[in-house]
Amino acid sequence: MAIAIRLSEELENKLTALAKKTKRSKSFYVREAIEHYLEDIEDYYLGIEILNNPGRIYSLDEVRTICELDD
Repeated sequence: MAIAIRLSEELENKLTALAKKTKRSKSFYVREAIEHYLEDIEDYYLGIEILNNPGRIYSLDEVRTICELDD
């Protein structure tokens, strides 16, 4: 899938310099950036969902018993 984006001149210059320095394409770095951003934002929303709906909350004693950590 092809996508067109507009970048600021500063960002375009940074991307071009990095691509030249590493001999990789600008598309490579744009893909990498999008993949990392999507992973981060998915984790963020998963965290928000868990905070809003934590499910069963266990006491320390219950955890110790379940994990067989009682002395």
